[in-house]
Amino acid sequence: MNLEARKIEFVKEFLKLQSEEAVSRLEKILRKEKKASDEQIFEPMTQDELNKRIDQSESDFRNNRFKGSSELLAKYK
Repeated sequence: MNLEARKIEFVKEFLKLQSEEAVSRLEKILRKEKKASDEQIFEPMTQDELNKRIDQSESDFRNNRFKGSSELLAKYK
């Protein structure tokens, strides 16, 4: 069964539900999945943007503008 057919079957079964609690749980799952999906959408960097970020990172490291892993771990303990 392909995705479209599965979605149609799901909607048919959803429309048969009589429990408001079940509908609420499914709404909650749908919102959670939509949010996760929206967060995965991103714009990739251009080659120029990536090179600029690399140059900036290397400059920061040379000039001691960074935090070590022990500092980061201590911050979140």
